[in-house]
Amino acid sequence: MEDITRGGQFLVKETKCENVFTPEDFSEEQIMMRDSVKEFVDKEIWPNKDRFEHKDYAFTEEMMRKAGEMGFLSVAVPENYGGMGMGFVDTCLVCDYISGATGSFSTAFGAHTGIGTMPITLYGTEEQKQKYVPKLASGEWFGAYCLTEPGAGSDANSGKTKAVLSEDGTHYKITGQKMWISNAGFCSVFIVFARIEDDKNITGFIVENDPSNGITMNEEEHKLGIRASSTRQVFFADTKVPVENMLAARGEGFKIAMNALNVGRIKLAAACLDAQRRVTSNAVNYANERIQFNTPISSFGAIRYKLAEMATSAYAGESATYRAAKDIENRIKLREAEGASHQEAELKGVEEFAIECSILKVAVSEDVQNCADEGIQIYGGMGFSEDTPMESAWRDARIARIYEGTNEINRMLSVGMLIKKAMKGHVDLLGPAMKVQEELMGIPSFDTPDYSELFSEEKEMVGKLKKAFLMVAGAAVQKYGMDLDAHQQLLMAAADMLIEIYMAESTILRTEKLAKKEGEDKAKEQIAMAKLYLYKAVDIVAARGKESIISFAEGDEQRMMLMGLRRFTKYTNMPNIVGLRETITAKLVAENSYCF
Repeated sequence: MEDITRGGQFLVKETKCENVFTPEDFSEEQIMMRDSVKEFVDKEIWPNKDRFEHKDYAFTEEMMRKAGEMGFLSVAVPENYGGMGMGFVDTCLVCDYISGATGSFSTAFGAHTGIGTMPITLYGTEEQKQKYVPKLASGEWFGAYCLTEPGAGSDANSGKTKAVLSEDGTHYKITGQKMWISNAGFCSVFIVFARIEDDKNITGFIVENDPSNGITMNEEEHKLGIRASSTRQVFFADTKVPVENMLAARGEGFKIAMNALNVGRIKLAAACLDAQRRVTSNAVNYANERIQFNTPISSFGAIRYKLAEMATSAYAGESATYRAAKDIENRIKLREAEGASHQEAELKGVEEFAIECSILKVAVSEDVQNCADEGIQIYGGMGFSEDTPMESAWRDARIARIYEGTNEINRMLSVGMLIKKAMKGHVDLLGPAMKVQEELMGIPSFDTPDYSELFSEEKEMVGKLKKAFLMVAGAAVQKYGMDLDAHQQLLMAAADMLIEIYMAESTILRTEKLAKKEGEDKAKEQIAMAKLYLYKAVDIVAARGKESIISFAEGDEQRMMLMGLRRFTKYTNMPNIVGLRETITAKLVAENSYCF
């Protein structure tokens, strides 16, 4: 069983397509779950889009109650606390399909089920879980999460909110100000982070929302997007919290916050997927109906380019998100089989794949923004109007690059965590990095390999991209050691290389698995998407690698590494990119929707 993948190992181990989970592998139960969530969204949420855009907070709350009645809030909650106790893939699946219609509901749902409920299920005592979780799982109560403060955003551990123990030792008094609190307007319970005395780290508390207990709020924030998601500042003034409501131990709040964010990150990636499917489908519908120069605009190459790219990003996002979700689920099951509690298994399972969670958060949040942006462009002037669904999709997408840790923080985390894992011996980066250096000294092979098998050249290409990353990151670590953290621009460039490798590989493996099962002719559009995604990934790796090398290396070392980079980003047979896009768009236009 120990051959199970570890987080970050994708970089140094070859993954077989049989060992990745894909959306084509959903079980009958998962498909039923997906369809019931889609039906709920199509019936209740999508037709009422304008109510969300007009800041109908009460309607968001009403829809959350309905989601609770349908059981959608309880998917990740263990059965003994009133939940369905379903696996991690199911959790991501519900998060994905419930989030496609509007970011307002998506945020309310994510904040409640993720950071509002999870910290109690994962860190709470038995009493705390029995008391709060069933009410949160059913939607009788809603949760919110109070971490951010005016002076503590990305630097989450720097919060000034204080918790002072009462003289009789029965309760803490919490005083401070929190901001950007999702669900604040209708929540029953807050997870609040505060500092006890001069502790190095903050501490978590479960605080019931009782206005008579020194809790006040500002008016709703006016926001660019997610307009009907309740977002308010919350003030605590000597708010009494019983000592038994401390979450985990004193000073463990920062750890809780970080682990809650890991789970939040992969779920946020999932929550951007159905939005991309819907935006793409709407764009295809419009392009098929809109006639200019006596022809539907979907027949123009400039529009076909956009549709192919939108669909490819969505497909890649699905491929990578469900691959990681299943890896996490497998890890959780392995831990449970070894006797760990559900709490510990889930925490460790997600923590193991924190690198992948950060990668996904960045990649998918940026793709959904691009997708909505191109959606507006395809609609032309109509896309800029509130009468079409594009402008709200574009506004809602914007927050995804900021919350759950900004994309800048997540880029640096992904590489930073990888280096930490290497230092701990969890991922052997040093061995493979040394091999790459030896290879650079050696004479390259000039044999033309046999690429007759599907994806043989593409998989070799992914292997070479990994070498490019190891070469650049390895040299940067050698040069700066533990000071690498201070070189943020290099970390960001390395992160972009890492992200593209994971996304491209996931897309290829999903498609290879599909082609083996269904036959290549049945998967020709998916094959085109995998090849198109890889081609663009190669360009990004080449550009970001070059930027790094010429910024920290000079002389012979620089020349050597640039030569290596060229070798590692060179195709033997270039793909016909316009042809690939044509293949993808022909299918989209014929089916009149995102159909993969």
